Amino acid sequence: MKAAVYYETGSPDVFRYEDVPDPEAGPGEILVDVAAVSIEGGDTLNRLGGELAGKPHIVGYQAAGTVAAVGAGVEQFAAGDRVVTVGLHGSHAEKRVVPASFAWAVPDALDLEQAACIPVAFGTAHDCLFEFGRLQPGETALIQAGAGGVGVAAIQMAKQAGARVLATASSDERLERLKELGLDEGINYATSDFVAECRRLTDGKGADVIVDSVGGATLQSSLAALAYRGRCVTVGNAGRTVGGQLDVSGLGMNNQTLTGYFLGAELFFAPRAHAMVAQLIDDVAAGRLRVVIDRTFPLADAAAAHAFIESRQAFGRVLLVP
Repeated sequence: MKAAVYYETGSPDVFRYEDVPDPEAGPGEILVDVAAVSIEGGDTLNRLGGELAGKPHIVGYQAAGTVAAVGAGVEQFAAGDRVVTVGLHGSHAEKRVVPASFAWAVPDALDLEQAACIPVAFGTAHDCLFEFGRLQPGETALIQAGAGGVGVAAIQMAKQAGARVLATASSDERLERLKELGLDEGINYATSDFVAECRRLTDGKGADVIVDSVGGATLQSSLAALAYRGRCVTVGNAGRTVGGQLDVSGLGMNNQTLTGYFLGAELFFAPRAHAMVAQLIDDVAAGRLRVVIDRTFPLADAAAAHAFIESRQAFGRVLLVP
């Protein structure tokens, strides 16, 4: 099969488009013919400096396609089923193998390109807002990086839950586009101090729940934008910067909380997370939630796709198609 691989981490130009051996489904696993790959933030971070499972390494968390074969003991899927999958690596290829427990059936009404975008971004957004952020109707949610995959999902979910929704983005144009997804007030972090703006927009109170996928210095500022008893959930490091020591001294006196989140851990240890993702897939298929795809690249152009994401021009998801 063909795959986008690399032999060392670094900038997008480390990618090579090569023939590699076809994977085989072992016990409890499924082999999938990949139709669409959603490039996740973690994919670009792993390519930049993550561990290599082998050489050549095939990066990638998430892809949708059709089951080609099932391993021993797999009963929930059969050859020909349409699925969306997540795994620690291996999505940037024509075929991938994943445990059957890390795959979900795709309804007939849902396009595989849309399905490829759902589990990581939508599952992360839902858990950050509700399972860990405990967002309630009437509260204010601030979504960092609102035009990213998690941001687009979180804005929709927070609005539908009855919250007031604030979000940050790098341009007024992006913020305007987010209003059709449920954004109430946008903050252009390139021209404004988002902490001051958040305080101004909330009459000094701050945000009850903040979903921060940027990390670094932005995470420190997110803590400064929290309301009394506010909850900040940090997920990922989209800013690709290493912040200094995080000052959490103000949390105690304001009864605030900071929680780290990783969807993969929930899928391993919390059975309810698998059902949560399945429901989100059904919600997208039924039109209750929207997937936003910016553009699609051929798998052979993985380097260009990663470079486009890192240019911070994307609005929503960027896909690879074998």
